[in-house]
Amino acid sequence: MGAIRMPAVAGTFYTANPVELEREIDALIEADGASDSDETPKALIAPHAGYVYSGPIAASVYRKLRPGRGRIKRVILLGPSHRVGFRGIAASSADYFRTPLGDIPVDTNAIKEVVGLPNVGYLDEAHTHEHSLEVHLPFLQRVLGDFSLVPLVVGDANKEEVAQVLEKLWGAEETLIVISSDLSHYHPYDEARTIDAQTARKIMALDSTLQGEEACGCRPINGLLHLLKQKGLGIDQVLVRNSGDTAGDHSRVVGYGAWSVAGTSASTGQKAERPVTTRRQSLPLAHRQQLVQLARDAIRHPLTSREKFHLDLNHFPAPLRAEGASFVTLNIDGRLRGCIGSLVAHRPLVIDVANNAQAAAYNDPRFGPLSLDEYQRVDVHISVLSAPEPMSVSSREDLIEQLRPGVDGLILEERGRRATYLPSVWEQLPDPETFVAELRAKAGLPRDGWSPETTVSRYTTEEFA
Repeated sequence: MGAIRMPAVAGTFYTANPVELEREIDALIEADGASDSDETPKALIAPHAGYVYSGPIAASVYRKLRPGRGRIKRVILLGPSHRVGFRGIAASSADYFRTPLGDIPVDTNAIKEVVGLPNVGYLDEAHTHEHSLEVHLPFLQRVLGDFSLVPLVVGDANKEEVAQVLEKLWGAEETLIVISSDLSHYHPYDEARTIDAQTARKIMALDSTLQGEEACGCRPINGLLHLLKQKGLGIDQVLVRNSGDTAGDHSRVVGYGAWSVAGTSASTGQKAERPVTTRRQSLPLAHRQQLVQLARDAIRHPLTSREKFHLDLNHFPAPLRAEGASFVTLNIDGRLRGCIGSLVAHRPLVIDVANNAQAAAYNDPRFGPLSLDEYQRVDVHISVLSAPEPMSVSSREDLIEQLRPGVDGLILEERGRRATYLPSVWEQLPDPETFVAELRAKAGLPRDGWSPETTVSRYTTEEFA
């Protein structure tokens, strides 16, 4: 047997007893009530604190890997450096990474492929005491079984350097990418929720400008988001919480988040090509009613059952099984209670609606989880989106001239920042100038600004409740 990287935080961040460790991980994964999908994530973001703090949040996304057991053969694991300062990305010369659950072989050939890329090299010192990679390994072992590992600690590296490594190792369905990161650190509970909500919005918008105060793993996250945008892939939010939710102390909390990336077009490594149109065939009333009932069922399930929410695609008509993008908005007494959605179709519409409904109810970082009492009063509104259509605009004035108030949803991107407004926002912002100004502000851009690099796309929605 070759060189072994020994566990550094077994017995502190998680138990060193293998039987207890298996039992703890199984309990965390089984405790999560999110709906299952037959589609295995291509990539995920998960936290790296002690299991008592971030274990439930990590479990919420790791359980999604269970359909990939036996298919996922290699894990590319990137996390930030907490103990050693260095420029670039550090590979390990170890042949195995050990945990209480056994030894994981390192894919040394894959490491040789990336060592030599700009600012990528061997630096064992960065791995010896680093916990940001180690805490993920028992979860991966328990969920996936056998796999090889490509462990990389990210120091001072830019998003292009990280994205180049990920692109080199992207592979097909046999390869999983895991990005390790916590969110904000040591703020009071309410302040942390505000900060983490903004970070979550940036991640969902593929905004690759995260800073260290937003996420300690900002550099590997930015690299992933940069690559996803190039590939035309989206990202789904699974859960955002903090240590005040899991360990009780609200005075100084650490934020944790989990996101997953579907595997659409991942096997080719090419940008996903979608039909460009602002129209989609209208859903008949019966199909609309099915989706609303599905959303309500998905929301109610964790409140009334400890069993997993199961979705049988065969019970739905073909138009609802086709890929579709949706937003689910929850209101109580006319006030927003949660809103989560997808801008790009990447999974069956019924799965998209069910997952977004649960995310809006339980994972919108602006609100706490929906209660049973609130469920009795909540109004469910569904927006089914057309495919985004790029707009040819020469200036801000040109954009405002082309907009169709009450009809167009708008996606605006500039300097790595991105935001969208659904067509329903026209009800609050009926003036096109104000609509554009507030959308820019939502993206973190100057309200009255414009750049030659600004790109905009529009889409329409079919709205029903």
